[in-house]
Amino acid sequence: MAKLVRDPLLMVGEGWEGGYRLLDSGHGRKFESFGPHAFIRPEPQAMWTPRLADWPAMGEFIPGSDEDGGGRWQLDPSLPQAGWPVSWNEVNFTAQPTPFRHLQFFPDMAPVWDWMRAQLSGCDDAETLNLFGYTGVGSLALSRHGKVTHVDASKKSVAQARENAALSGMEEAPIRWLVDDAAKFTAREVRRARRYDGVILDPPKFGRGPNNETWRLEEGLPGLLADCRKLLDSESRFLFLTVYAVRMSSLALAGLVEELFRDLPGTIEHGDLAVQETGEGARLLPTAIFARWSNSG
Repeated sequence: MAKLVRDPLLMVGEGWEGGYRLLDSGHGRKFESFGPHAFIRPEPQAMWTPRLADWPAMGEFIPGSDEDGGGRWQLDPSLPQAGWPVSWNEVNFTAQPTPFRHLQFFPDMAPVWDWMRAQLSGCDDAETLNLFGYTGVGSLALSRHGKVTHVDASKKSVAQARENAALSGMEEAPIRWLVDDAAKFTAREVRRARRYDGVILDPPKFGRGPNNETWRLEEGLPGLLADCRKLLDSESRFLFLTVYAVRMSSLALAGLVEELFRDLPGTIEHGDLAVQETGEGARLLPTAIFARWSNSG
C-alpha cells in the first residue's frame, strides 16, 4: 500500500545559468531574467517589499481588471519578436512573451524535471506520458530515459515543442507529439490497455480541447487521475501532478492520489513548488501546489 506523507514538502528552483533567475519580488510583482532579458510579471503572493530599488526590464505584463488572467504586455521595441534561445542542461528552447503572461516555459518546473529523471535512474527504455505538455521542455528532459508521449490540445504549443526539439538537436528523440484532448486521449489509452513507467500532468484551471471540448479542473481532475492510475502498475516509477492558480490545498491533491493509488507500493507526497530569489537574503516565492507518487521498486 502506498504510504502518504502528511507533512508537506517544498520543491525549490534556484534558477540556472543560461536560463532563468528570480531577481527580486514584492508589492504583487516579480522581476525575472529569461536568458539575457529581464521582465516584470504580476505575482499576488509576493506581498512583501522588493529588495531592489530599480527593476530595469525589457517588458512588463499589465494584468486586466478581471480574475481570469487577462492583460497585455508592454515591451521594449528592441526585444526580438521571434524570441531568443535559452537552455536547461542539454535541452534548448525559445523564450518569448505570450498573451497568457508566460514566456513559453515554466521555470519553476526545473526541480520536477530533475526529480523525474532521478525516478528513472538506471532505466533507458522507459515509456512516459506528458499530459498538457505545453512547449515540450519536460518531454525533451524525459526522452533521455526512453520513449515519451507528449499530449497538448494546442497546435501552436506542439509546433513550438517540435521547434524546441530541433533547437536541441533532438529531432530524432523517441517522442510522439500529439495534438489531442488530454482527458479523451488518456481514456483511449486505458481502453487500449496501455502501460507507462511514469506520468506527468499539469492541468489548467480551465481550458478547451482541439474540438472545443471544455475542461474545468475541479470537475475533470478526479476522472483524469483515475485513468492515469490505470496506465500505471506496481513496476511503474512515478506520477507527478501540478496545479496552478486555484484555491486548493496540496492536501486535497494528495488525498485524491492516495484514494486512487492505495493498492500500489511506494510513497505519496505533496507540497509547494517555489522559486528562490538570487542574491543575499533570498526569499522563496511559491508558484504552484503538487502531489506525487513514486515507487522505487
